[in-house]
Amino acid sequence: MISRRKFLLASLLAPAMARAAGSVRFASHPFTLGVASGYPTADGVALWTRLAPSPLDGGGMSPDAVRVAWEVAEDEGFKRMARKGSAMAVPENAHAVHAEVDGLLPAREYFYRFTAGNEVSAVGRTRTTPEEGKGDRLRVALGSCQQYEQGYFVAHRHLAAENADLVVFLGDYIYESSWGRDHVRKHHQPEPKTLAQYRDRYALYKTDADLQKSHAAAPWIVTWDDHEVDNDYADDRSEDLDPDFLARRAAAYKAFYEHMPLRRSVLLAGGGMRIYGALDWGGLARFHILDDRQYRSHQPCPRAGRGGSAFVGEACTDRLDPKLTLLGSAQEKWLDESLAESKAAWNVIVQQTLFVPAGRRNDASALVHWTDSWDGYPAARERLVRSLVERRPANPLIVGGDVHAAMMARVHAEPANPDSPVVATELVTTSITSQGFAAMIGGMKRENPHIQYAQSDRRGYAIVDLEVSKAEARHRVVETVKQADAGIATAAAFALESGRPGWTPQSG
Repeated sequence: MISRRKFLLASLLAPAMARAAGSVRFASHPFTLGVASGYPTADGVALWTRLAPSPLDGGGMSPDAVRVAWEVAEDEGFKRMARKGSAMAVPENAHAVHAEVDGLLPAREYFYRFTAGNEVSAVGRTRTTPEEGKGDRLRVALGSCQQYEQGYFVAHRHLAAENADLVVFLGDYIYESSWGRDHVRKHHQPEPKTLAQYRDRYALYKTDADLQKSHAAAPWIVTWDDHEVDNDYADDRSEDLDPDFLARRAAAYKAFYEHMPLRRSVLLAGGGMRIYGALDWGGLARFHILDDRQYRSHQPCPRAGRGGSAFVGEACTDRLDPKLTLLGSAQEKWLDESLAESKAAWNVIVQQTLFVPAGRRNDASALVHWTDSWDGYPAARERLVRSLVERRPANPLIVGGDVHAAMMARVHAEPANPDSPVVATELVTTSITSQGFAAMIGGMKRENPHIQYAQSDRRGYAIVDLEVSKAEARHRVVETVKQADAGIATAAAFALESGRPGWTPQSG
């Protein structure tokens, strides 16, 4: 017997569900933003798309929910089906779809697509991870910093052809602001402040065909940096000291979730998001994914009347305060435990910016430090290095972006002492499009012998090939971001032996 309450509830819901499940019609093709997958496991993966027939004008959808079917197959022609199901695209989430697929086989390539009404999406390629303790090789692509106006996303077109198993995006997926020189295209709206405006900014970026190819080529894992919200923000403080900043941040975070192939577990009860966590690639690699924006202390010694970063000298003693944190105490504790528990052959610490000390000389020849990177939080950096020394995870590799430069570095047990033992290795990828800072990066390289390589005049991405006994890294750079058909080359290559931190330059 069905209760009266359940019967009435079902009667009220039936019309809405009928509209959602019925034969929907769109004014134009709704899958204009492509497809994506992310956060694979040995038996599943998260799939994403968003219905947006008019992507740059709020999406162009009616306020009704729409049922979207998804299919996963072993072949690109969808002859050998593996799994199928459906998910609801609701207006509260901009008609984005997050489908979490399980029941797949480990270490397999799969293909996926979505349908809504009579419309079919593009086909994406994804893969599952090896089983626990297994896996002998992995190709990872690293990307960051893609200011839409400053260049075409030609790097993503080449990245899609690299046959990567996993893409790791290190932040600044969108830019809220317009800046830089020699623009090749324009943001179609002013700087976003509201949820609707952030949704439109993501839609603009995701209409780019090359970015869509990159998403469709492999599963992604992502973290954010500052430009997904506001330049140089720290926790609840914006660069302009906006009194309503937390409302703006919440809108930006929600838009980030709506446009990324994230799992629903990142959403916290009562609101908010936790994007830090671990992803294991069998026994070969553990990715410790960090968030260095949401929980960080305010940058020390800001400019008068401002938030955000600055270059500071020895007069800024606040920089040395041991209470300052880039990750927050809870995330620091989680990372320490994750490193201690890891049995992986490689431990990849996925964070946003340059980790090693990088002080440089200013025009007055005084040594200055940039407070938006780990140099603004040296005690927090020392705590992380101490965790690496004490927990002894195998082969720690710290990867980052943010500084619009390709960099390689040795991480010492005493970060500022190049005579102390090398305990980890760092790789920073250059930007997808965002212009470089040659004078700044060159000054950092001159003053810091632990920085083995630094190049800021080329845009692109990095490829890291991991095996149990070694890692190989290549900085891939495009000829120019001002031409959509530009070619690509390898600017530098490095090798790393298991158990021996520190990069060795390679030819080719």
